[in-house]
Amino acid sequence: MTAASQASDIGRTVEAVWRMESARITGALSRMLRDVGIAEELAQDAMLQALESWPRDGVPERPGAWLMQVAKHRALDHLRHASMHANKEGELSWEMDEQLRDQSGQRRPDELAELAQLAEGDIDDDVLRLMFVACHPVLSSEARAALTLKLVGGLATPEIARAFLVPEATVAQRIVRAKRTLAEARVPFEVPRGEERKPRLASVLQVIYLIYNEGYSASAGADWLRPGLCREALRLGRVLAELAPEEGEVHGLVALMEIQSSRERARTGPNGEPVLLLDQDRSRWDQLLIRRGLAALDRAASRGSLGPYALQAAIAACHARALRPDATDWVRIAALYDALSQLRPSPIVELNRAVALGMAYGPAEGLALADQLLDLPVLRNYHLLPSVRGDLLARLGRHAEARAEFERAAGLTQNERERTLLLARAHEQKGLTHG
Repeated sequence: MTAASQASDIGRTVEAVWRMESARITGALSRMLRDVGIAEELAQDAMLQALESWPRDGVPERPGAWLMQVAKHRALDHLRHASMHANKEGELSWEMDEQLRDQSGQRRPDELAELAQLAEGDIDDDVLRLMFVACHPVLSSEARAALTLKLVGGLATPEIARAFLVPEATVAQRIVRAKRTLAEARVPFEVPRGEERKPRLASVLQVIYLIYNEGYSASAGADWLRPGLCREALRLGRVLAELAPEEGEVHGLVALMEIQSSRERARTGPNGEPVLLLDQDRSRWDQLLIRRGLAALDRAASRGSLGPYALQAAIAACHARALRPDATDWVRIAALYDALSQLRPSPIVELNRAVALGMAYGPAEGLALADQLLDLPVLRNYHLLPSVRGDLLARLGRHAEARAEFERAAGLTQNERERTLLLARAHEQKGLTHG
């Protein structure tokens, strides 16, 4: 093996280890430093040290532990430096400086040992804290998603930019501003307790859900789906479920993502074209993911009444259990959407409920509900409303109207694959109209 290829292999190893360990390392350093931005910088310094040392010295037996150790040493150096330059405006450094002095006012010789105590802690708790900080409601949803993928997911800024189809500079600015906002707001590095925990957990779940949805149905670009985003969201959800096993909605979200992910191989054709749910080859659905999803749904149900994510998972489970499209229990799905609309009413839920009603009780029922949504400003430029209406109108034999709706939907979507599909459906209606 040439030196260049060996260096390339080690570079890939460092990248893989970083992806797995970065959240744990950044979380541990954030607990020590109380500053997510500095923690991330020092964690990345450790990765750079690996890129420099491992080609020369070889990959250590426990690469994650090696990175953690180097990162903690850098954090201790930072704390020591901050302590020596403490002043009244640096509260944390001032307190540490005072604690490290004996009664004569001189530094104790065991200063390093005292500082090292800060490096002790539960790594799993550190990751959970980091997740709550990255998803703090003080940040915008876009900033929370970018920061979560960066700090907890271990993705590089260019990867996040490609995932959301925005300029790299935009993502970089979001992340920088997010870290500055957290520092200025003095957001504590902790898992909220009591009454504060529920809304903060909702924020974490919302960010993971947002990331997953963007991967499952890409809002723009040339690809119908972005599996990398789905996998990152699912990984984050699984981590959260391990760290907060008592939270039913965490298991509900994991169940939803597991079941939805089971369809990945069947959702596109040979050339990447979209394949709609009722047209998919169900033998290609991943049964392991379905079993994992159903088990997670059971865990959610065992922790009390089903929340919004668990209800969506229960809907996905109805599809997963049906071996054929015509075996789908649409009446149960409609009932679950009724429950979801009561628990978390929204125009999007109502639109999905219209689809379910149309399948359970006939297209006229679904169209009646969809028509009620036409005047809602939030759905005025939402392409799925005319898409749903087009499908319901087609099933009623109103092909000219259906064609117009599919064409309108194609004009609204920013996803190229979806636009092609909608125009094909419009063309199909044109043929039926003249037939």
